[in-house]
Amino acid sequence: MVRHATASGSSSFKHSRRPLTILAAVITFVVVSVTTYRFWQLQSHKFNEIQKSRPSIPKIIKVVALGRLEPQGEVIKVSAPTSSQQNRVEQLLVKEGQEVKASQVIAILDSKDRLQAAVIKAQQQVKVKQANLAMVQAGAKRGEIEAQRATVDQLKAQWQGDKTAQQEAIARLKAQSKGDKIAQQATVEKLQAQFNNAQAEYSRNQQLYSNGAISKSSFDSKLLSVDTATLQLKEARAILTRIDGTSSSQISEAQAVLTRINTTLSKQISQAQATLQKIAEVRPVDVEAAKAEVDDAIAQVNQAQKDLQQAYVRTPQDGQVLDIHTRAGEVVSSNGIVEIGQTSQMYAVAEVYQSDISKIRIGQDVRIISDSLPGELQGKVERIGLQVRRQSVVNTDPSTNIDARIVQVHIRLDHTSSQKAAQFTNLQVKVVISL
Repeated sequence: MVRHATASGSSSFKHSRRPLTILAAVITFVVVSVTTYRFWQLQSHKFNEIQKSRPSIPKIIKVVALGRLEPQGEVIKVSAPTSSQQNRVEQLLVKEGQEVKASQVIAILDSKDRLQAAVIKAQQQVKVKQANLAMVQAGAKRGEIEAQRATVDQLKAQWQGDKTAQQEAIARLKAQSKGDKIAQQATVEKLQAQFNNAQAEYSRNQQLYSNGAISKSSFDSKLLSVDTATLQLKEARAILTRIDGTSSSQISEAQAVLTRINTTLSKQISQAQATLQKIAEVRPVDVEAAKAEVDDAIAQVNQAQKDLQQAYVRTPQDGQVLDIHTRAGEVVSSNGIVEIGQTSQMYAVAEVYQSDISKIRIGQDVRIISDSLPGELQGKVERIGLQVRRQSVVNTDPSTNIDARIVQVHIRLDHTSSQKAAQFTNLQVKVVISL
């Protein structure tokens, strides 16, 4: 009975502990859940605070670049034709700042008179060829034959006279050259002797000065005499060299003229003699040949007139004269005669970094700023370049990149801004493009 009672009491104790265990587990779970929730809530709050404390990245609303002002179509250098590059400007018909129209004559070259004479000569040849054609068509007449013979004789006499005159000119040039060279050589020899004497005197006095026999001022005067003689000798030799070069050039040019005289008149005489032989008989082939000669002479007139037009330098477009590089009496400069630009419509050419060019669009508003401008200029992006280039407009700040890669963006200024910028071609500006 005692054992039975003990077993029953133990079973009852076990049943009474089970709810407590479950309650403890539930409490533990609740505590852990609440703690975990508070921990993650605290972490979330800290994360939000960190995100709020981070600076926000500003949105890019503009692109700034350096640039320059230029007229529409860029600045054009107007020069003489290639065949006239060695000619001088005889008359300059424009001045800086003047407005010009397309095809307006802005300068006349000194080749005008020579080319004009060539036109007159070619026109005379047309008359000669037309007269020859008329004679061929009219048939053989004694008077025509005599006239043609007279033409041949006249050409021969002209040839002989021109040739003799040119040969005499060449002889005079050679004689003058020889005389100038002899005189200058005598001068060189005289100065050489003076130099040798001065050098010898200097050497003698150098020893005396070393021995204390003469004063330093006396010795310096001998050195000065040597320097003076050296300079005079060099100048005389340079003059002799120039005489040789100038004389050779003049003689070569005169001989070239003689060659042209011989070639031209010989050809004219041959043609006149051939005409003389043909006028005795009228044949269709002779008439056609005479007509061809007339046509050829007319073509030479046309060519001579075209050559004459090259002596008149014309502007290719409307615009304003921005700069003058060659004035009357000067040889045409390598920079041409004048620079012309259409300043009635000005542009700004911005050099935008290649990293920013993807942000640029046609039609975007642009502001142009410079200390030299009366206020800001306004414009719009009109064209974006197709090449990546090396930067040409450089900032004065030495810390900036002076070898950046850029793309040129062309900005058309509005009418008011164009008027303000008309006098500032090539001015460096700051360009602000609104995105």
